[in-house]
Amino acid sequence: MALARTRGAARRDIGRLARDPVLAVLVLAIFAAIAIFVVYPLAMVFVASLQSRTGWTAENYELFLTRRAYRAALVNSLTVATVVGIASTAIGYLAAFVMTRLRVPAKGPLHYLMMLPIISPPFVSAVAILFLFGFNGLVTKKLLGLQDFSIYGFRGVVLSQIFTFAPIAYLSLRGVLAGISPVLEDAALNVGASRWQAFRKVTLPLSMPGILGAFLVVFIESMADFGNPLVLAGAAFPMLAPQAYLEITGSFNLGRGAALAVVLLIPSMTAFAIQRYWLSRRNYVTVTGKPSSSTSKIVSPGAKWTLYGVLLAFAALVLAFYTIIVLGALTVVWGFDYTPTLRHFAYVFDVGAKTVMDTLTVALITTPVSGILGMLIAFLVVRRRFPGKGLMEFGAILNFAVPGTVVGIGYILAFNGQPLPLTGTLTILVLCFVFRYMPVGIQSGIAVLRQIDPSIEEAAQNLGASSLTTFRKVTLPLIAPAFFTALVYAVVRAMTAISAAIFLVSAKWNLMTVQILNQVGSGRLGVAAAYSVVVILIVLIATGVISLIVARMSRHNKMVRF
Repeated sequence: MALARTRGAARRDIGRLARDPVLAVLVLAIFAAIAIFVVYPLAMVFVASLQSRTGWTAENYELFLTRRAYRAALVNSLTVATVVGIASTAIGYLAAFVMTRLRVPAKGPLHYLMMLPIISPPFVSAVAILFLFGFNGLVTKKLLGLQDFSIYGFRGVVLSQIFTFAPIAYLSLRGVLAGISPVLEDAALNVGASRWQAFRKVTLPLSMPGILGAFLVVFIESMADFGNPLVLAGAAFPMLAPQAYLEITGSFNLGRGAALAVVLLIPSMTAFAIQRYWLSRRNYVTVTGKPSSSTSKIVSPGAKWTLYGVLLAFAALVLAFYTIIVLGALTVVWGFDYTPTLRHFAYVFDVGAKTVMDTLTVALITTPVSGILGMLIAFLVVRRRFPGKGLMEFGAILNFAVPGTVVGIGYILAFNGQPLPLTGTLTILVLCFVFRYMPVGIQSGIAVLRQIDPSIEEAAQNLGASSLTTFRKVTLPLIAPAFFTALVYAVVRAMTAISAAIFLVSAKWNLMTVQILNQVGSGRLGVAAAYSVVVILIVLIATGVISLIVARMSRHNKMVRF
């Protein structure tokens, strides 16, 4: 009976699709694009991991089980991801709690300081750590006079990743805590609960899904991180993502590198599956309506200023890291000659001018394509009925859970020859970025669309507008905040991504993030810092321009501010 109803619904969906040929072509084109640029590269990674020069084999996986360095890389990656996930979520929760629950000064500047690591290359913190705690670091050598201190290994990677990913947890948990009405805490206090009981019995349980969600996001980001481990892990502390890269670029062993990528994929996909399906069934809902402003009654004055002090300490660390990056870019040789100079910036705009232009070109093409395609898929998933809708949503956001190293290896395996020889071209960089960073826009678009009454779009269609016209003139302006999020995320990632891009750059098309990593590898930290400063400035300008354009398009200025 249920099967017959399902078949009947599928026939009706196909009938609707047949009556709207534009929609049918659009759905088929998106399915084809997802199959070619998301599923096919991942399939090629699996295939390559099971092949050798003599044919099909499982020796790459057998080697993983028998070689101690590979098993150590897996254990190290999991350990770092767990520690970074716990620490980043704790810092993010504390920062979000202070910003949403307590009346404290300078909330605006603190918010922007917390956001700064999100819009900068992920391994800028690694460069700052080398400036401060490296062999010639300002703290370790100049201030403390240490000669043999090494920041490389577990502590260096953990410190740099906490600095990089704690702001992501903060951003996620800020929305969660802002959505919990403080009236509930006041009610608990009014019936005799202590402050600690009100927090433990009310605030903490309501925010628990958000806490677990933030931990899983940071865990996935940490497992996928490539730049920080490559700079700070060192040979004595192997990790999976850089190990897969070194197998391909150093040993030219595609099969072994692909096998390590598959192993790297397993914990990331597991965390992604838990986040999507387990958390969706454990949402806590309050029935108090719109949250009111915080009363700050849940914490005592002493606890309030202690929490604020911890947040100020982390913000001071962020400020110190970025200040040291700017100073490093303006210093002749950090650790030996602190004479001010502009030679590193001159190098960036002279020798590195083509790289700067290449990066801007990739970002300018990627950003609008990724933003519009993400909103279009969100529109189709929420507003239209067609067979395979759930499959389209899953395929479109699948790359969010896949580490960039796996995506990069998949693209060079899939598009290095016929029928789509794209290696070394601008096209492969744009396609990789579009399909890798589109999921955030899709998720934002779906969340906003589900809060908008579809009768507005139905009215437009009843007046004769086609699906595309309705999307362009009605839906897109209504979902401007999600569109803004998609555009900003796309431009930030196009300017700062490294893990997939490092496999796809060529002599014709190079990126600034790859140049930063190359300069760090060559010991030219001043040039690396100058590249980092230029990237951050471009991202800040691009974010401001996007904010103005989308606000003008939607005429809802307050809704699209960063």
